[in-house]
Amino acid sequence: MLTLVTLLGLITTTYGVGVATADPDTAHVTSIDKLTDQHWVINVYSPAMDSVEALDVLVPADRSVPAPTLYALNGAGQGILKDSGWFEATDIVDFFADKQVNVVSPRGGNFSYYADWIADDPELGRNKWETFLTEELPPVIDAELGTSGVNSIMGMSMSASSSLFLAAASGDLYQGVASFSGCARTTDEIGYQYMKLVVETRGKGKLANMWGERDNPLWAEHDMYLNADKLRGKTIYLSSRTGLPGKFDNNDNVRLNGDQPYDLADQIVLGGGIEVATGLCTRQIAARLTELGIPAVTDLEEPGSHSWSYWEQDMRKAWPTLAASMGVSA
Repeated sequence: MLTLVTLLGLITTTYGVGVATADPDTAHVTSIDKLTDQHWVINVYSPAMDSVEALDVLVPADRSVPAPTLYALNGAGQGILKDSGWFEATDIVDFFADKQVNVVSPRGGNFSYYADWIADDPELGRNKWETFLTEELPPVIDAELGTSGVNSIMGMSMSASSSLFLAAASGDLYQGVASFSGCARTTDEIGYQYMKLVVETRGKGKLANMWGERDNPLWAEHDMYLNADKLRGKTIYLSSRTGLPGKFDNNDNVRLNGDQPYDLADQIVLGGGIEVATGLCTRQIAARLTELGIPAVTDLEEPGSHSWSYWEQDMRKAWPTLAASMGVSA
């Protein structure tokens, strides 16, 4: 792989974008594929994972002025489950076409919670996403895109939890954070069982390979109810629905989180049940932030299921808050 990385550093991509040579032991761009003028796929080598990770990247139409960066994390099945992920399941490309912001979305990280796992998993491989997203990747993106150096982060479902603990754990790296339909309580029974459902039932991995057994301090370190004070100073947006059928729970909007096959009954019953749990978790974290005097924009009372039509809506609703966190116009 290192030989391939070195060779790629000496050639240009299909679309003529040069990739400079780089130290093979540091994070660096290996290739860039320009799908359109604004939608690129940037491949970045991660030393922590010893892998090249593909990123969907949107750049603003006007690149004469440095723009901030919004990191958009995907759900559990991105790249595996059909019609799953921001770039497959939403109109994110069109929505951000006229926005003065870079958008960066990893294609990998399936069922990983974008965490640093303590052990390689036979099914899910090596996961050191916390290191990649907070230490390795941002300097590479800043240099490659000429950004302003200001960042925010958003996630949905699995990555809603990730977006909160990554924002809390990385100092001032991310100025704003948006969490849609997540359960960022990792130490209580509902949160733990939800994570087990994602990692083991759906991902076929072993949850103990993430943070060890449940008495390992890493579980408490990533519980955002227990660590809500670490979000102080961030611009925060939290959303989840009640789980009751909502305006997108109809045959024209069957978009449950990428699971195939599925139908409207799955979206209403399964997706509704999941959203009940994430709604409970999100309301608890919102209440804890209020107790601590930490402001947050919340959207928690709308009916609806755990599905992509709602997260596309969340993206729109959260954008003014995220834009303000990065100092750009909505």
